[in-house]
Amino acid sequence: MFSSKLSALVATAAFIARAQAESHTVTFFNLCGEGVPTLKANGVTLSTGSAYTSNGPLEAAIAYLDVGCGANGEDCTTVGLTLVNPTSPGSGSSVDITVIPPHAFSVPTGFGYYNGCDGAGADCTSATCPTAFLTTSTSIDVQVACQADNVDLAITFL
Repeated sequence: MFSSKLSALVATAAFIARAQAESHTVTFFNLCGEGVPTLKANGVTLSTGSAYTSNGPLEAAIAYLDVGCGANGEDCTTVGLTLVNPTSPGSGSSVDITVIPPHAFSVPTGFGYYNGCDGAGADCTSATCPTAFLTTSTSIDVQVACQADNVDLAITFL
């Protein structure tokens, strides 16, 4: 009798853990007519255009439209992203656009959260974009945070 109750308890715990598992999806919209949307983390290519879903946090990733960029988005506009469920106030997801050298403005780029923090995002349409990191200053006002669990991100290239 004890073992059947234990088995039921273990099965219930496994179900709850699966139901609460963290995941995040990054979706691309390439309206530019050229290039390959690219998503990388730790030097590994995770996607070249199709939606990518992480089973757990997606940390320190970059996305860019490869229109002749370097291996890590050099010479292109990049979107830096960390999608993670918050464990304390201010510890959730953060996304930004950067053209800090060796990156450079290449195509108009934008992003927006969905399935949480809907409407939060940024667009960069020129090399002097006020919503992007332009220099290595310590200013963080261009980072867009989200404190929602399992938030997803749409990235658009124009």
